[in-house]
Amino acid sequence: MFTKQQRSGIFLLLLLILILQCVYFFVDFSSESYEVDQQELALFQAEIDSLKIAKLEERKPKIYPFNPNFITDYKGYTLGMSNEEIDRLLAFRAQNKWINSAKDFQKVTQVSDTLLNRISPYFKFPEWVTNPKPKTHYQKQFDNKPKTFAQKIDLNLASAKQLQRVNGIGEKLSQRIVTFRNKLGGRFIDDVQLQDVYGLSDAVISRIQNEFTVKTPKPVQKIRINEATIEQLVTIQHIDYEVANFIIQERTLRDGFKSLDELTKVKDFPVKKIEIIKLYLTL
Repeated sequence: MFTKQQRSGIFLLLLLILILQCVYFFVDFSSESYEVDQQELALFQAEIDSLKIAKLEERKPKIYPFNPNFITDYKGYTLGMSNEEIDRLLAFRAQNKWINSAKDFQKVTQVSDTLLNRISPYFKFPEWVTNPKPKTHYQKQFDNKPKTFAQKIDLNLASAKQLQRVNGIGEKLSQRIVTFRNKLGGRFIDDVQLQDVYGLSDAVISRIQNEFTVKTPKPVQKIRINEATIEQLVTIQHIDYEVANFIIQERTLRDGFKSLDELTKVKDFPVKKIEIIKLYLTL
């Protein structure tokens, strides 16, 4: 398929490739040798070794501040504790007891001084353990016995400062009680009216009633429920025209109320305020 000239060219190409391969393998092209500074080489090698050591240190698990009361099996293993030392700690914590110092930790776990000195700088205890607040010695002795009527302070004469002695009553709530009392004409009719003061929970009201009570109630002209008109009923707290109208309707159906508690059967009646409403009514 090839002419004589083409075949000669192919053989010549193969011969050139063979010659070049032999030259590559058998002829040394390297430059002249030179002297190596062994001291500089040693310094360079030392620098490489130090970088390798620093890299290995970075790969080691880091220890961050921790509370020794919550050491797990894995955490204890990484710290270098033995299984027996970890088990002693877990058994101690299972009794709902707490470690509050490095000395307590060694006493419970029985770790060596070497290990303790290595890991104790990372111990982190709660603030109330490391910096406990000094205990306040109260001179007042609390008496669990309920106060009598005579021992309690008149709620209608109590000042805002006096009210603040009750747990749960601050400056705002005490002032709110006084303001509400003033809106009623300066006096409460009964302790139950504290329910109308915004922000007072049942627990706080109960604590107020342990220290205060109404001794000088505000006089009130009570309305006869079975004879009252709508205009009279709407003058009572928590009763509007709609509820007053339903009261009249219910009174007609019942042929008069036999008890004030029957008002709870009236449509849309504010049942939770029944005790306050009853202060203004009579049969």
